[in-house]
Amino acid sequence: MIRIDGSYGEGGGQILRTSIALSCITGEKVEVINIRANRPKPGLAPQHLKGIEAAKLISDAKVEGLKIGSTRILFEPKRIKGGHYKIDIGTAGSITLILQTILLPSLLARENTTFSITGGTDVAWSPPIDYFRNVTLRALREIGCDIEVILKKRGYYPKGGGRVEVTTRPSKLSGSKFTKIDNGIAGISHCQNLPKHVALRQAESAKKYLEEKGLDANIRYEVHQGPSTGSGITIWCGFKGGSSLGRRGKRAEEVGQKAASLFYKEFISDSAFDKHLADQILPFASIAKGSTIYSTSEITSHLQSNVYVIEKFFGKIVKIRENTIKVQGVNI
Repeated sequence: MIRIDGSYGEGGGQILRTSIALSCITGEKVEVINIRANRPKPGLAPQHLKGIEAAKLISDAKVEGLKIGSTRILFEPKRIKGGHYKIDIGTAGSITLILQTILLPSLLARENTTFSITGGTDVAWSPPIDYFRNVTLRALREIGCDIEVILKKRGYYPKGGGRVEVTTRPSKLSGSKFTKIDNGIAGISHCQNLPKHVALRQAESAKKYLEEKGLDANIRYEVHQGPSTGSGITIWCGFKGGSSLGRRGKRAEEVGQKAASLFYKEFISDSAFDKHLADQILPFASIAKGSTIYSTSEITSHLQSNVYVIEKFFGKIVKIRENTIKVQGVNI
């Protein structure tokens, strides 16, 4: 049995998500203790519970400690099964964080897998769905992941109600050497249950900021009606992105400018990946055939947490030299 200390590094949910994903694909029983020990409310939150429940379904696992507030989980998977799964987070819990638990294992099923997930598509402290579709998926497809993502409805804090359909097909992953890509700057500004001018002002503010930096961006806007109210904007180019969410009392121009400034900081870096993608791709690279090599703008605590978990399962297969990461995959 592999034992993981959930208080390592940033001590958040990242350690738990990666531990469960790697347990599913290796068939190794894993015990995670001190779950989210460094958070104001330690233990499993509803979102983490749903992620583990989904992983339990697709791997026919036996689980101990599956309750809100639990600081210890014992997860014992069997065979990964494809099929169709409906997951309702029940709140505005992040859909993209749920995917960090179940997406990688589903690629190793013998048949196609479809997830219909209801929750938050654009919520704080998680990758927005537009970042996931346009940045994360670009990199994952480069190493052989056959994944399709369809956004059906957007969901914002606190009601959620967004819906995403994800299809994965059996995939054999191969390592890749990534370089910086400049294939044009694009973006989506969106709002729901709000006047059109909110999304439009976010987009115009972001474009203006980037134009002042000498960059041209194609940022479109969307206006929706749905179960929750909110707004946001994501800007991307190649393997880099920046995003910002609206909130009551925050001007749309501020939202647009913040997304543009975060994107610009990553864009001008010589690195291949932004700091968020650098940790998201690690678990996938760890099981790919051959080496995956990329540079990142920053070595984050999330990246270090993923390295910690990966090395518990596979040994020292990740090398970090300055801001360049090399992963020697174990070829599962």
